[in-house]
Amino acid sequence: MATVTYDQASRLYPGADTPAVNALDLEIQDGEFLVVVGPSGCGKSTALRMLAGLEEVTSGRILIGDRDVTHIAPKDRDIAMVFQNYALYPHMTVAENMGFALKIKGTPKDEIASRVKEASKILDLEQYLERKPKALSGGQRQRVAMGRAIVRQPQVFLMDEPLSNLDAKLRVSTRTQIASLQRRLGITTLYVTHDQIEAMTMGDRVAVLKDGLLQQVDTPLNLYDTPGNVFVAGFIGSPAMNIADFDVKDGKAEIPAMTLTLPDAVSERASSDGRVTVGFRPEALELCAQGEENGFPVDVDIVEELGSDAFVYGAPAAGAEATGERLRNENIIARIDPHDAPRKGDTVWMKPRADAMHYFSASTGQRIDAQTGELTAAAR
Repeated sequence: MATVTYDQASRLYPGADTPAVNALDLEIQDGEFLVVVGPSGCGKSTALRMLAGLEEVTSGRILIGDRDVTHIAPKDRDIAMVFQNYALYPHMTVAENMGFALKIKGTPKDEIASRVKEASKILDLEQYLERKPKALSGGQRQRVAMGRAIVRQPQVFLMDEPLSNLDAKLRVSTRTQIASLQRRLGITTLYVTHDQIEAMTMGDRVAVLKDGLLQQVDTPLNLYDTPGNVFVAGFIGSPAMNIADFDVKDGKAEIPAMTLTLPDAVSERASSDGRVTVGFRPEALELCAQGEENGFPVDVDIVEELGSDAFVYGAPAAGAEATGERLRNENIIARIDPHDAPRKGDTVWMKPRADAMHYFSASTGQRIDAQTGELTAAAR
């Protein structure tokens, strides 16, 4: 087992103006399951491929344990990679696919058979060892790809969106299996995905990238509860956080659609910009009586009833469209009790819970601490 360290690691492609990965500082602890997430083109797969040795590190370095592997060949890094497309050999059986890397290394046949048998037992593949990939389902093929990585007994697992080819139901069950397997094996794992739900449910910690820059790395719960900047706040969480830019006047945040009372420390910090960015999660909104403090009217466009929850999508009713001041996601989204859900076309009053609002600098996007008014560090 080993730690993995990105030390100011960058990758600049020839002809590009900006690095695909820019001065990445990140440490993955021994045995940790770290998920890298972000929108398409953010550099997450490039960062993984830099660790694998499939992409050149333009500047900085990468370490596995105490060993600098920046310029070491991929085959000598003691890593195993699970790809998006499984990359199984169609003419080989499951057992042959799982043991092929060991065969190439000259591992004795008895040891290969023993490792394949052990891995197949862990992955519930024992009854499929003599089948070929075409006779397997997508989930079974993914488990074979996992088995091929396990038998190598590497220091580090690398997984590049391994579930993206599976259907929705199978993705849920397979991500649970992968997370459980990683905890049993205790192998340091870097997992890349564009699916933030996948990231939140699987990772010990989650690193969020945007435009090649690390935005924040923390536990899933801390990312959700205390996002370090506006991007993380809007990216993490489904449905997305409600976020808007407000003018600051007399200790209040105002747009034509609503007025929110600000904590003193936030008001003082935001007064220099004259504006503040405020966000609140869908579950932080509650129905209220007309005229209550922080309350605002919402025209209901759609109600999604999911059984245990109902999601209300609407828009502020008080002239927001006329002034062009709309929330960034073009909607107010609220999660409410399905037995108390309004109907499409209704106008209801809502307010965010005072203890569940998030405040960000309108100029830098950094989080403002509601108690102290201090800004969070840029990428932590």
